[in-house]
Amino acid sequence: MQMTSAAALEIIEHILLDQKLIAAVFSGSIDNAEQSVTRVTIKPVQVRGKNLYQFESHRSNKTTHQNLEMIEAMSVISTLIPRSFKQVQLFTSEADIHILVKSLTTLSVIKKPPSRSIGSISHNRNKSRIMPEFLPNDLLEQLGIMSSDGKVIAAKYHKFRQINRFLEIASDVCGALPGDRVVQIVDFGCGKSYLTFALYYYLHVHKSLEVQITGIDLKQDVIEHCSLLAQNLGYQHLHFECAKINTFVSQSSKIDMVVSLHACDTATDEALIKAIEWNASIILAVPCCQHELYSQINNPLMIPLTKHGIIRERLASLITDAVRANLLEIHNYSVQLVEFIDSEHTTKNILIRAVRNIHASQSVKLIREEYDNFRRFWQ
Repeated sequence: MQMTSAAALEIIEHILLDQKLIAAVFSGSIDNAEQSVTRVTIKPVQVRGKNLYQFESHRSNKTTHQNLEMIEAMSVISTLIPRSFKQVQLFTSEADIHILVKSLTTLSVIKKPPSRSIGSISHNRNKSRIMPEFLPNDLLEQLGIMSSDGKVIAAKYHKFRQINRFLEIASDVCGALPGDRVVQIVDFGCGKSYLTFALYYYLHVHKSLEVQITGIDLKQDVIEHCSLLAQNLGYQHLHFECAKINTFVSQSSKIDMVVSLHACDTATDEALIKAIEWNASIILAVPCCQHELYSQINNPLMIPLTKHGIIRERLASLITDAVRANLLEIHNYSVQLVEFIDSEHTTKNILIRAVRNIHASQSVKLIREEYDNFRRFWQ
């Protein structure tokens, strides 16, 4: 079907007004300049209870984001076609609409049955994924998890689920973060930083919070790789440093969140100590290998358990995490131990989620008694 650019824009406006848009992808840039925008992806988002449209603009080495209200969104869209892009794909709950620009005045519009639905970008428990499948995402593409058309690469699907699970866990407690200043976050033992980047995306891009995240790791090559990726994505407030956990000194006077994912053995404890010293509002920690208590636990009544190496190892790991949770409670944190990812991928699947609570109702004296009794039981 042939139509004018005004008629095409009117179609898009009605889709946005009726809140039927699932995603829109503008591609085929008319301007071939090196720094020109090569693709724009639009999706509906909700920020602080307000329905907005998120524009993700891709350049050769940078991605920028804007969350706009309906009128602002249409104003931007009117500049994208027919003068900036040759085509746009609209995915709605009723149809897929493909618009091709033939000239500044003539456009071709093709309608097909819908290939996506609200359900197709939802969690299997009917909870929307923060980083949904079937919607192009520059971060996931750069991380090698998703193709440019929004399909998750089969071999990386477990990583895709891990990222969304982590963001789901983080989203439940992010209300404890300040909303009137820059949020300061430190990620200890960040490694390749899949989840560090995802957290930045969620807080800064998805939630529109002002954040400053610093990733810390011992490996210089990892730091250089992550720094380059942050630069390519345009994540200006995500930095990486090569440093030890116990000697790291923050440049900020207040750290709001400490993250430690798979830091080996007592490195997790070093991260928890830093978080307590900083009075961090939120702690998210996934312990890794744990050896400190393996040779220490000793209770004659438990010999049927502890005489078997594999059971003793798992038992020591559980005892260690229980002690960590108890000590955090002593320091006025409300603590939950939650399953991070399916145990089929790794046995290290417990995440410690702690939120500082200076008005904790449970007596610190009682918690200390629990801790002392527990230590004595295992000697």
